[in-house]
Amino acid sequence: MEIILTTSEIRAILQGCQQTLRLVQSTTEYRLIRSSPYFSTSNDVYIGDAVNVLGELVEAIDEVEQITQYKEGIIND
Repeated sequence: MEIILTTSEIRAILQGCQQTLRLVQSTTEYRLIRSSPYFSTSNDVYIGDAVNVLGELVEAIDEVEQITQYKEGIIND
C-alpha cells in the first residue's frame, strides 16, 4: 500500500516531529538520561541535532516549492 501525502502534509508531519523532539528535549527526565555517563550514540548525535535536521528538511521543501512556483510562473507567462 502506497501512502500519498501532499507537500503541506509532509511539512506538517516534519514540523510536528520537530516540536515533539523539542518537548522531549526540555523534560527533566530526558536531561537526566542525557547527562548519564552511560548515555551515548554511535555518531554523537542528540535530539538537538535531529531538531536541526528536521528544520533543514522543511526549509529545503520550502525552497523547492518556491523555485517550482517561480518556474511555473515563467512557463505560464
